[in-house]
Amino acid sequence: MATMPPPPSPPPPARAVFSPRCHSRQLLDGPAQRHAPPRGARGRPSRERELGLDLAASYAREIGACVRARRWGAACEAFAAMRAAGAAPDRFLLPQVLRACAALGAPRLGAAAHALAAKGGHALAGDPVVGNAIVSMYAALGDVGAARAAFASLPDRDVVAWTALIGAHADAGELDEAFDLFEAMQESGVRPDVISWNALMSGFARNGDLGAALHLFDEMRLRGVKPGVNSWNCLISGCVQNAHYDEAFEIFLEMCESERPDAVTMASILPACAALQTLGIGKQLHSYVLRCGLKLNVYIGASLISMYSECGEYGYARTVFSTIEEEKNVTVWNELIQSYIKEGEMVKAWDAFNLMQEDGLEPDIVTYNSFIAAYARAGQKEQAYELFSVMANVGLKPNVVSMNSLICGLYQHGLYTDALEAFRYMQCSSDGKAKAWTFLENSSPIQPSGTTITGVLSLLTDLKLDRLGKEVHCYALKNGLTSNIFVSSKLVDLYGKTGDVTSASNIFQGIRNKNVVTWNSLMAAYKHNRKPEVALKLFGEMLESNSYPNVVTLQIALLSCGMIMALRYGRELHSYINKSWTGGYPSTLASALIDMYGKCGNIEDARSVFECTVQKDIAVWNAMMSCYLLHRMHSDAIDLFSYIEQSGIQPDPITFILLLSACKQEGHLEEAQSYFYSMEDEYGIKPNLKHYTCMVDIMATAGLLEESLTLIQKMPLEPDACLWSTVLKACKLHSNLEIGEMAAKALFELEPNNTSNYMVLSNIYANIGLWDSTEAVRDAMAGQGLRVERQCSWLYQGTTVHSFEAGDLSHPAIDKILGTLKDLTIRMEQSGYPTRDIEPYGNVEIDPLSCHHTEKMAACYGLISTCDHEPARISKNFRMCMECHSSMKFISKDKNREILVSDGCTYHHFKGGTCSCGDVW
Repeated sequence: MATMPPPPSPPPPARAVFSPRCHSRQLLDGPAQRHAPPRGARGRPSRERELGLDLAASYAREIGACVRARRWGAACEAFAAMRAAGAAPDRFLLPQVLRACAALGAPRLGAAAHALAAKGGHALAGDPVVGNAIVSMYAALGDVGAARAAFASLPDRDVVAWTALIGAHADAGELDEAFDLFEAMQESGVRPDVISWNALMSGFARNGDLGAALHLFDEMRLRGVKPGVNSWNCLISGCVQNAHYDEAFEIFLEMCESERPDAVTMASILPACAALQTLGIGKQLHSYVLRCGLKLNVYIGASLISMYSECGEYGYARTVFSTIEEEKNVTVWNELIQSYIKEGEMVKAWDAFNLMQEDGLEPDIVTYNSFIAAYARAGQKEQAYELFSVMANVGLKPNVVSMNSLICGLYQHGLYTDALEAFRYMQCSSDGKAKAWTFLENSSPIQPSGTTITGVLSLLTDLKLDRLGKEVHCYALKNGLTSNIFVSSKLVDLYGKTGDVTSASNIFQGIRNKNVVTWNSLMAAYKHNRKPEVALKLFGEMLESNSYPNVVTLQIALLSCGMIMALRYGRELHSYINKSWTGGYPSTLASALIDMYGKCGNIEDARSVFECTVQKDIAVWNAMMSCYLLHRMHSDAIDLFSYIEQSGIQPDPITFILLLSACKQEGHLEEAQSYFYSMEDEYGIKPNLKHYTCMVDIMATAGLLEESLTLIQKMPLEPDACLWSTVLKACKLHSNLEIGEMAAKALFELEPNNTSNYMVLSNIYANIGLWDSTEAVRDAMAGQGLRVERQCSWLYQGTTVHSFEAGDLSHPAIDKILGTLKDLTIRMEQSGYPTRDIEPYGNVEIDPLSCHHTEKMAACYGLISTCDHEPARISKNFRMCMECHSSMKFISKDKNREILVSDGCTYHHFKGGTCSCGDVW
């Protein structure tokens, strides 16, 4: 994004607007100037009652007109003036006043109106309409305790009062209490109406429990209550608010079969189009609005502007803005400003800001938050900070959304320290421990919300800062934020990605209303920690719990299938995807399917998915190239790149990583250098650290270790652990101790707890006979409490995954497995097939403590438990050793069986005594 202009100087002081605090004081302390009573109101005592009634009627007409026009501030002003003039509201006017207080968010004025009702005796306090209005007002203001107290004081509780209290608890996220009240209402003899059902259903939908909301919807129909348009709108809105966009569309389509969508429906479903970038559907909905004569009001207009902006159609967004049929409000202007910000047109965004004021509207806190987020995302933190001061100058107080916008923007730009500093300020400001920021020195303490915690946890997850993550977890527990479904899901993600799957699972089990994001987080945690079989088991449990998998869920499941070569399970997932997306599935799923088939050894099916994908984005092309490389079909991968160029699709950085990897397989250093230098010259892609790592790998593997060091010194980036690990492994290949020790030293500083680095260095010492140094490395590991991850292999059969961990003899068929292994060893010796001993310390980067060779155990079980024509599909978590590789070649020839092994480094296809890797891996 181009450098943004500084924010304009503070606008002139805002026009006087209604303040709940100000006018509740008028109500209690004195008259309002605007509504001074007419002079005749203080006439002769004999006429006071008559004039009082006339005055009350006059104010009642004015308040009624304001309420009908939804001018809540004006209605409350008139009520304050009415009381100051000595006129009293009756039982018909007071409910309208209470409704205005609720809509305006004026709790003090609402409490004053409640007090008037209490003082009015039974005529007011005992009136059921007034009583219901009081409960509804407190419910709308979010004061559940006051709503419950008002409800308890009602002499007769009708369906309106019950519904208001149910809605209060549902809005507060207290779903169990809301459901208990719903049951108690029926037990008391009050039959719930459609509005009661909607209140409860909406609460479950908004809080992410879509299954419960749909169950209530079905139950409502079974009990003979016909759902109205608002019932459908509750479900759609709840789905969208919880990112269940596909489900929102399914419910919308079902609704269209029986009901005609209204303006609220359109405003609710359009954000789903924006989130899924489904511009075509969004345009169809826009056409429906025009064709069916729905008024293009500010709510539909704002949703359309947002949808077109998210889909990059900024011209359409501005056209919608200009054609809105009613007076534009602040929300619509904010969407226009957001449109310019998304387009990177900050000057035009500020122009719209000024035009908004010329139109008679004052920017609100949402307006300023949009600019704060934009400057923070662009790394222009000083401009973002300045806007906080501007807000204070115009009488606006920064809120938690302001801080969330700042923190998330700084995080997205990579300013992690600044983002954490902002969070620390929020943590400590409420207890006075934080050092005041200049731009927030006049602000009240801002308490972190669930959104704040979620954003900070995302930052800490990316940086693998598990200790700080635990601190934030403790803060969330202390402040009652872990009940937020997004916070708990992000905690599962944090612990999963930092290797603590036990904590991740414990948090997951404690979540009451699990949603698809929660399930995805735990599945991803197990996949990330090399436990794909557990991830697939969780997928089955998710389906049994009536949760709906989304695209991300299916991606995780397909990747897990690839990790353990679960071809049958992967095909079942493919069938599920075809049934769910009859018109063609997303390219993200196409990429995942190609990856799954490739890793399961079925290159033909991978190619079939690729060829059947009509809309191929670069990710699909990359997935197919990766498949070819996995099967060492490097020429096919390079040929595919030429097709990418011919198709006019722009390659991305991953494409060139794959190209360089193909050159490494062929040993084509010059061709690799040609691609490397053409990236920026021809395609405008600046090489990143992964590209440099590929080049270093190619050069070092070819024996050009000195030249690879020169490249590292000249590159404009700091080398990371992956790059030095590449150098260290090449040093092992060429027994280069000097450069190996240099690389190992760098690795011990970058990742001191990574055991594989110690193991590779130990192997280098062993290869050149420095046994004392080998022992010293092992002693250093033991002294630091480092343990090598145990070797494990998986064999997939039907719907069962068989695990074989080093040293674990608990498999039910272990006796048959060991017997088969013994027979094969004898046959190898008799056939003159030399068995290879593991090199000193057993190629210790695999597993220095194991001599069981888990892939051989898995292969033996495959021989005795599968049909002769069925390949044995094995995956393992470490690179194959020479002993196992040699044994697999013999078994494939002796038993005439295909054996497929994926070891995370290379895909091995053993057939007829040979391996597809050509004995180089």
